[in-house]
Amino acid sequence: MFGAYLNEHDLKSMLLPREGYRPFPRRQERDIWNSLSEEKRGALLAWGEEAKAGYPMLTATQFLAFSRNGSRMAYEEPYFERRRKLIGAVLAECVQDDGGYLDAVIDGLWCICEESTWVISAHNGSDHPGAAPMNKRPLPDTENPYVDLFSAQTCAALADTLYLLGDKLDGVSPLLARRVRREIERRVLHPFMTHDDFWWMGMIRRDVNNWTPWILSNVIDTALLLERDETRRAEIVARAMRMLDSYLAIMPADGGCDEGAGYFNMAGASLLDCLESVYLATEGRVSFYHEPHIRAIGEFPLRAHLIGAYFLNFADCDAMPRMDGERIWRYGMRTENAALAALGAWLHAQDMKCNPPARPVDTPQMHRTLLRLFAQIPEGTREPEHAAFEAFPDLQVFVWRRGGLIAAMKGGHNGESHNHNDVGSFVVYDGGRPQIIDMGNKIYTAVTFGPDRYTLDNTRARNHNIPLLGGAEQCAGQAYAARDVQADETGARMEIAGAYPDAAGAQSFVRALRMEDGAVRLTDEIALAEDRDVVWVFMLRDRPDLEAGCAHLGTLDLWFDADLSAACEEMPVTDARMARNFPGSIWRLTLTAKPDRRHSRIFTIARR
Repeated sequence: MFGAYLNEHDLKSMLLPREGYRPFPRRQERDIWNSLSEEKRGALLAWGEEAKAGYPMLTATQFLAFSRNGSRMAYEEPYFERRRKLIGAVLAECVQDDGGYLDAVIDGLWCICEESTWVISAHNGSDHPGAAPMNKRPLPDTENPYVDLFSAQTCAALADTLYLLGDKLDGVSPLLARRVRREIERRVLHPFMTHDDFWWMGMIRRDVNNWTPWILSNVIDTALLLERDETRRAEIVARAMRMLDSYLAIMPADGGCDEGAGYFNMAGASLLDCLESVYLATEGRVSFYHEPHIRAIGEFPLRAHLIGAYFLNFADCDAMPRMDGERIWRYGMRTENAALAALGAWLHAQDMKCNPPARPVDTPQMHRTLLRLFAQIPEGTREPEHAAFEAFPDLQVFVWRRGGLIAAMKGGHNGESHNHNDVGSFVVYDGGRPQIIDMGNKIYTAVTFGPDRYTLDNTRARNHNIPLLGGAEQCAGQAYAARDVQADETGARMEIAGAYPDAAGAQSFVRALRMEDGAVRLTDEIALAEDRDVVWVFMLRDRPDLEAGCAHLGTLDLWFDADLSAACEEMPVTDARMARNFPGSIWRLTLTAKPDRRHSRIFTIARR
C-alpha cells in the first residue's frame, strides 16, 4: 500500500517544510498554553516538581540483572522514570515559561545522553547480526547501536523537547541541542538509514509484530521535527512508510490483533501514529484513512471491547487494559467511525477520573502525551452499545451477547504473537463481571519470551479453558491449530485435535459453543486412539460451590454429568500485573472423566 503510493508520488513535494510543521502548539503560542484548564496546569506543574527532585541512577548491574536473574524491572523502572520526569519537566516549563523547570530539563537531557544505550536490557542486541547469544551479551555494545522500541521512543521524546524548548536550551548553551542531535543521529537515525537487517524492518523476516509500527512512528516523528535536510527528511519518512507495508502484510483483513486488545496501544494505535504524522505533515494530502484494511485495524478495540473496563484478553493481554482513549477517538474521527470515536471518548473520560491529566497511558511517549493534552475530545459520552455477534474470521475469534451473557471463543493456532497455548478456549461474562476467565498477562521477565515461556502458569494450556487428554496439554507452534472453524450468530464449531501432541492420541476433537437465552452450551466430542482420561479445565474468577453435577460460579451455574470427578484448586494471584485485573485468587476447576476411547460431554453454563 505505502510503497505503491510512494512509487507514484513525490513525498518531499507534499511535506511541509520542517519549520512549518506544527503537530502541537509551540511553547511560544502562549494563548494556547495559557488556555489549559487549571486542573491540567496544576497536574503538569506537579509533574515537573517530581523532576526537580532528581533523576534516578542507571547502573551496569541494573542492566546485568536481566541476564543474571531474568529481571526486566531492575533496569526498566529507573529507565522509564528518567523519561517520565523529563516529560514532566518539559511540560511544566511550557506551562510556566519562566525558566523554573529548565534546569530539570537540562539534567534529564544530560542523563539520557550520557546513557551507554537507549535500548532496554531485555532487548539488548535483539536478533541483531553480530550480537552474541543472550547469556554472552549481558551489556550493550556501544559501538554497534541497535534500534528497539524504547531507543526510538527516547529519540522522539528528545526531538519533542527540542521542538518545544530549543531556544531556551540554546540560551544556556548551544552545545545542549547539538549534543542531543548528535546522540539521536548516532543511536537511531543513522542505524535506521544504513541497516536492512533489524528484524522488525521486515526485510530479513516476515513475522513482524507491534515493534514495526511502534518504532517507525517514533522515527517518523523525529525526522519530521528535527531533520534539517529536507531531502533526507523525506527519505527517512518514505523509508519508514515502505517498511510499514511489512506490518500490513501480517495483519489479517479482519483487522484482528493476535497480540490481544491491550496491545492495540502499541500496534494499531502505533499504525495510527505513523498515518497521522504523515497526514499532518502534508496537511492531509497524504491520507490512507479511506483504505478498508486501515479502517478494519482501527475497529479492533471497538469489536474486542466486552463491557466496562473489560476487553478480550486472549494472549498476553490484561482483562482490564489501560487503553489509549485519545488514540482510539482519533482513529474513529479520521475513519468516520462514530462508534469507534465514541468508545475512545468514553475511555478517555474514564481514564481522566482516576489518572492525572495528560500522563502517559503506558510507556512514556511524549508525542502522544502532547497530542492527548490538546485533544478536543467531547465530554458526556456513554459506553457504546455493541453488536450481538462479532466475528474475526481470520483471527478466528468470536464474541456473542445474548440473554445478559457475553461469551467469546478462539480458534487460531499456538504460534501467534504473544501466544498462549489456548486453541478452543473461551470466556464467559455475566452482569458486567468475568466468570469463566483467561488469566491474561503477567509482569514480563526473561522467561516470558525465552525457551521456557510455556512453563509460566498463564501461558500454558493446563490453565486455560480447554481439557487435558490423557494428561497431555496443547503444544506451542503454528502447526498446533484449529481446523474447519465455523461460526455464526448462534455459536461456533471447530476441530481442535491438531492443537494436541501425538502423545495425546487425539483422532478427532470437535468443540462447539452455542449461545442460548441466558445460557452457554459447550459440547465436546473426543475420539482417542486408546482409552485415556480427560480432564476438563474451567478457570474461574470466584470460588465455586460444588455439588453433584453442578458448580455454582458467582451468578452462574455450570451443569455437567454427575459421573465426572470435580476438584477445585485455589490459585492466589501474586503477580502485581495480574492482580490489577484479578485481585485475590482465581480458581481452577477440573472435571475428570474415567479412561475411554470416546468422550462425549455437554456443559451448560446458565444464569441462576
